[in-house]
Amino acid sequence: MTDSEKKKLIKIIAKRIEYTKEEIEELKELVKPIPLDASIGRVSRMDAINNKTINESSLREKKQELKKLERAFENSESEKFGICTKCGDAIPFGRLEYMPHTTRCVKCVG
Repeated sequence: MTDSEKKKLIKIIAKRIEYTKEEIEELKELVKPIPLDASIGRVSRMDAINNKTINESSLREKKQELKKLERAFENSESEKFGICTKCGDAIPFGRLEYMPHTTRCVKCVG
């Protein structure tokens, strides 16, 4: 990986961290408890509960993604950044650009 590619990846990771934090805050608002005195019908309440469950799942996933991105950002100065943890080959730049938190190349994931 070249220095310019590494700098580009660090910027991508920083932007994704910022964006993911914003998404987490939005999801936190969506998973707040549904008040019992809210004037919505029975079916609407069931929809609201279902949506809340889906949003809670999304929130958990985003929090995990944030941890991975923060770990990638911390490790970005390491010599092993961009190197597959399983086979030791370089992870292609395109894969890192799409999934900057990945630690394995495509052949080692499957």
